[in-house]
Formats: sequence, C-alpha cells, structure tokens
Amino acid sequence: MKPEWIAVDWGTSHLRAWAMQGDKVLDQAQSDKGMAKVEPDGFQPALFELIEGWLDEAPIDVIACGMVGARQGWVEAPYSAAPCVPTPVVPVRVPGTDPRIRAFVVPGVKQTAPPDVMRGEETQIAGFLASHQNWDGVICLPGTHTKWVQVSAGEIVSFRTFMTGEIFDLLRGQSVLKHSVSDGWDDVAFADAAADALSKPEQLAARLFGLRAADLLQGQDKGIARAQLSGYLIGAELAATRPYWLGQQLAIIGAEGLSDIYAKALKQQGAFLETANGTQCTLAGLQQARNLTRQTA
Repeated sequence: MKPEWIAVDWGTSHLRAWAMQGDKVLDQAQSDKGMAKVEPDGFQPALFELIEGWLDEAPIDVIACGMVGARQGWVEAPYSAAPCVPTPVVPVRVPGTDPRIRAFVVPGVKQTAPPDVMRGEETQIAGFLASHQNWDGVICLPGTHTKWVQVSAGEIVSFRTFMTGEIFDLLRGQSVLKHSVSDGWDDVAFADAAADALSKPEQLAARLFGLRAADLLQGQDKGIARAQLSGYLIGAELAATRPYWLGQQLAIIGAEGLSDIYAKALKQQGAFLETANGTQCTLAGLQQARNLTRQTA
C-alpha cells in the first residue's frame, strides 16, 4: 500500500521519516543525515535515500519539521512570534523539488524577550494539544536543548531553553570528568544529586568537580558518577524553572528514557505531571500541519 503522505522530523543530528495513511504509520525509516551533515544541495537526495520506495508517479505531500527549516536548511521557514498557536501559519513550500513530491516545512517559534527560539518542539506541542482540548499549563520537552513552554488558551505564551543535555555531553566527553564518568546508572545517586542542586544551585560548579575528586580519592563507581552528573545538571535546571513547574499542570513530551529521568526529579519535588510520547506528538502535529497545506493547495 502506497502512503497518502510522508511525515518527516529532520533535526540537527538525525533524519526520521514515516509513510502515513491518515494518522496510521505504514512504514518508517531513519538515518544520521541530520541538517548539520547535509550540504545545501543534499537535502532531497538524503531524504530520497529513505522514502524513494514509498513514491509513485503522482505527487505526494511531504511535511517536515525541525532544523530542516533553519537558514542553513532545505528552505528557510521564518519563525512565528510568540504568543501564538503552535502552528499559526501554513508550512513553507520547498521550491524546485522532484515532481513526485510536494515538500513543506513547518515554521518554528521565536520569543523576543528574553530571546529564544524553537524548531520542532512547536509541532510536538501542536500534536499534544490536539488530544488535550482546553489544556492550560506548562510543557517540558527534554532533549539536547530542553524547552519549558507555558501554554494557555491553545497558545504558546512564553518559553525558555536550557542547554542541559549539551552541557552533560560536553562535560562527560570533553572535560576532566571524562575520566570519572562512564555508562551506568544509580537511581538513588541521581535523586540525591538532583535534590542537592535544586536546593543549592550556586554550588553546581563545586559539586561537578567533586565527581572527579570522589573518583581519585575514593574510587567512586563511574556509573554512579554519571547519575550524579545528570542529577546536578537537571536539579540546577529545575531550580531555574521553579516558577514554571511549581503548582502548575505539567506535561513532559519526549523520548521515554529522558522523560522518565525528568519525571522522577519533578515528582520528588511533589509535582503532578503526565508524560506523552514524543514521536506520537510529532506525527499528530505534522498531520495538523498537513491539513493547513491542503486547505490552501
């Protein structure tokens, strides 16, 4: 069965595509050809490596979100300004494509003060709200650059981005901590570190070096150190975002493992929350974006 349309999530590091029949996934494919690894004339070839077997002679809609809409992407999809609904405008048509596809890219969202931007998360938020009518609260989207988004009356009101995931990777792989942190995990160590950093975020830099010292002087298990590193960084993030999550209706959208880590840290502080699957929200949001293109096609 040939798909009705193709959904694409094209980030900085990875490219994911789904063959869709309405809201049903028929097939899926992915590669490591994210936006950062693709030359300006290489976007369509990279995509066709995944989807060519799904194509027919008749043109098919390809709806994409993520960094593919950045200035260095396939086509620049200008930011919509918050406050706004997650998908406020019709996705931008990619010019000059193979006649077998009609490609569109979903715009991101920008915030003027304080300056902030998102690409891809707005689509997940749109998908989440599609199944949560009249939902008001705060959405956390964990990732390399975690977003905290205030939502009211169906609109993205404000948001903040935290580079927690990227800082974790840099410290683990390129700092002195690379000698003391490796694979492994300890729930108690994570919880204690998160609570400590949340109550004393000003101690973060000292706590981080303490991981190295504990290795040198006490031979601390490197998996425990990994859990503590994550706990200290997420705890400091939660201290900064306390006005967002304290006493608010809260949802976490993301990959299961990382979402669970954030959920544990928040529940430890008494937060009430629900979690939603990031892929499902992305596909639901892309379907909404496709409906916008069909209204104007």
